[in-house]
Amino acid sequence: MAEMTKTTEQGKKIISWSVPEYDKHERTKAWYIIAGIVGVAFIVYSFLSGDFLFAAIVIIGALIMIIHDGQEPLQVDFSITDQGLVVGRKFYDYDVVKDFSIVYKPHQNVKNLYFEFKNPVKPRLSIPLNNLNPLPIRENLLKYLPEDLERTDQPVSEALAKLFKL
Repeated sequence: MAEMTKTTEQGKKIISWSVPEYDKHERTKAWYIIAGIVGVAFIVYSFLSGDFLFAAIVIIGALIMIIHDGQEPLQVDFSITDQGLVVGRKFYDYDVVKDFSIVYKPHQNVKNLYFEFKNPVKPRLSIPLNNLNPLPIRENLLKYLPEDLERTDQPVSEALAKLFKL
């Protein structure tokens, strides 16, 4: 649940909550069968084309997915402070963050807070809002960061990951 106003070494904590380390998707037996068929097709193609490195990458990817699927995501603490953002043990000063956006569409099960970084190589930070009210979060972030009002939907990469349960 959300906490309000505590002081830490990263600044005065304004609001915090716990989020899962990653999205865990419920996959059916049919999903595994289709994924297996696609994986075998990729491996057959890689052998026919003589690209053995691709076959190794497909096999390693499949092993990682199998191992990863058997684990539950850890809960990570996320905090908005007056100095920056705290995600688990990582601290991001507001100076490195370009902007934020909130996509809140409960009927589509999309309730996320997004942070874009000034460094174009750094990936977008996506934080689930769970059942929190986005308005106080937005009001507090506006004191420190500009809001990207053009983002009205979740990124295509997240929508595809959700669709394919990756």
